[in-house]
Amino acid sequence: MLKVRLARRGAKKRPYYHVVVANSESPRDGKFVEQIGTYDPARPMSEARINGNRLEYWLGHGAQMTRTAGHVIKEALGASSVG
Repeated sequence: MLKVRLARRGAKKRPYYHVVVANSESPRDGKFVEQIGTYDPARPMSEARINGNRLEYWLGHGAQMTRTAGHVIKEALGASSVG
């Protein structure tokens, strides 16, 4: 099963996240299918960058969002854009 989730990058105590589509059995920071956005927790969530077209494509192909990724995506794109 594919999941839309956050993969941690950045330095120690200074996280930076990539929003990725990955197999649910892959490690958090491991192999992924596609990167569809970024999120920096040091900035407001509304400044997260998400490729809405690719998100819709993967959700249409059965990918499911994790709870945390869903919060970031809804804030970045607006609640009406995400089903």
